[in-house]
Amino acid sequence: MSVAPSRIDGQGAFAAEPIPARRKIGEIRGESISVREARRRARGQARIMIVEVSQRRAVDASRSGDALRFVNHSCAPNATLRIRQGRVEIYALRDIAAGEELGVNYGESHHGGRLRCRCGAPGCAGRL
Repeated sequence: MSVAPSRIDGQGAFAAEPIPARRKIGEIRGESISVREARRRARGQARIMIVEVSQRRAVDASRSGDALRFVNHSCAPNATLRIRQGRVEIYALRDIAAGEELGVNYGESHHGGRLRCRCGAPGCAGRL
């Protein structure tokens, strides 16, 4: 993985080599915090690097050195997030070319529909 400027937003995570469909790409690592604390930290932030892994726990990757924390939202994603035993794993939905930016559909987010989506995908939902 590499981190570089993204056409979607800020920095993005890019495949350093081809990734076959269904392959585990890696995990988003960070500080384990309560959901209450996660929501407090997310308030007012434009870029949120927090994933809720259960009704009680979340992973805050804001201070992580992990490149996968820069995976941006896409309404036409090439990867997906899976929560397994409190871990945030990312898997390829299809073959991903070297140099291609990784994108996942965030689903519900702390933005609550207030942030404009900039993924540029056909049929973009327009908001996060």
